[in-house]
Amino acid sequence: MTLYTSNISRRNALKRMSHAMAAASFPALVPGSSAVLGKELPQPHFTPKAKQVIVLYMSGGYSHVDTFDPKPRLATEHDTSIGYEFGRKDFDRYLKAANWAFKPNQHCGTEVSDLFPHIREQMHECALIRSMNCDHIDHGEATLQLHTGSTGFAMPSLGSWLNYGLGTFNPSMPGHVVISEHRPYAGPQIWDSIFLPGKNAGVQITPGETPIANLGRTSTDKQQALELGLLNSFNKKHLVGRESDNKLRARMSSFETASGLQSEAPEIMDLSNETKATFDLYGASADNPTSYASQVIMARRMIEAGVRFVEVIDAVGACRDNWDAAHRDISSHEKYAKRVDQPAAALIQDLKQRGLFQDVLLIFCTEFGRTPWAQDGKGTKSRAHHPHAFSCWMAGAGIKGGVVHGETDDIGNKVVRDAVHVHDFHATVLHLMGLDHEKLVYRHAGRDFRLTDVHGHVVKQILA
Repeated sequence: MTLYTSNISRRNALKRMSHAMAAASFPALVPGSSAVLGKELPQPHFTPKAKQVIVLYMSGGYSHVDTFDPKPRLATEHDTSIGYEFGRKDFDRYLKAANWAFKPNQHCGTEVSDLFPHIREQMHECALIRSMNCDHIDHGEATLQLHTGSTGFAMPSLGSWLNYGLGTFNPSMPGHVVISEHRPYAGPQIWDSIFLPGKNAGVQITPGETPIANLGRTSTDKQQALELGLLNSFNKKHLVGRESDNKLRARMSSFETASGLQSEAPEIMDLSNETKATFDLYGASADNPTSYASQVIMARRMIEAGVRFVEVIDAVGACRDNWDAAHRDISSHEKYAKRVDQPAAALIQDLKQRGLFQDVLLIFCTEFGRTPWAQDGKGTKSRAHHPHAFSCWMAGAGIKGGVVHGETDDIGNKVVRDAVHVHDFHATVLHLMGLDHEKLVYRHAGRDFRLTDVHGHVVKQILA
């Protein structure tokens, strides 16, 4: 795998060397080394198939029966009652047909709706899971579970666990980055490290004039290097006898990372050196660096710069401009699909062109699905939340392309074959990264914690 590719300039490489010399008192992790602050990072439990991860998270819950899980019965029995909803004697459920036609991928035959024509063209590279399910019907809790495994308690996120277990390739960049325009459901806790060492928490990038908060310099490079060196010497003395103090170690590490970010992040996030062909591939524009397409390009650049885990969240927030607009009218999906379809498909092509596809795991997911019946009764346009069945897909490193795993019933209500719970989803991601989900544990408050708690099975059927 090649890190620090041509998008990172020679000028910035010299900056990196200068930074390293100025901050030589920091024992940094460098590519090929596992030493951080004098400690050895945990090694993978076995040879990984993937080295880095990009998550494209569709906040709000897209409808599986309108996107990736075709159900002809919904069309033939549109506006037909299937009886009262469990626990609600006042609500009669009327089936609702999909608004968009489904067509097969020309290589593998996987059917995807006209909402995602570009993604459909790339499905032969993807493993589609049609049997996802989770434990909560509300956005906050379901979003929290998809990211942390928990619906009710703040727990370390998937990106934090991966960074804790594997470390980062680039000491000047965080190992865990989240690109999010606005505050998502459940807030920053979905990328927090919680009780894991703080250096594993995600760093939020907000597209715009100030993508990373509090990163500006308050002094010259030389003065800052002197200040950091002095601070580090004090911290090293304070660390003696306190080697188990993870918060102290995290603070020490954060100063180094922040200093590196000042040097490298501006160039990584500057898309001006991307080619017109790249912009055209993604449907992006050099004049609009904050668009979703530009955010996905930035995610690829983060991967090239050595970031371990990158998530792009296409959310504005609760009850606003996201996939949850399906509550009002499912036709709103058209807007959001048009925003993400071409960039997501382009990312597959771009990673392949750059020789990164075999090393990077790409995930396209949401927190839950949508009901196969109309939310507000017969003849209405909306669909409600549905945690019992939804669809996600993976592509890239270690993934068997062109396969469909799992099956829902004839209306898309419940999983009937090869169910994949969120815990199984997490176990599979960790497995692809060389980590056994039952062995990746952290001792906290008198017990061992893990991402999958006491659950989880690797979905081996989608592995190459």
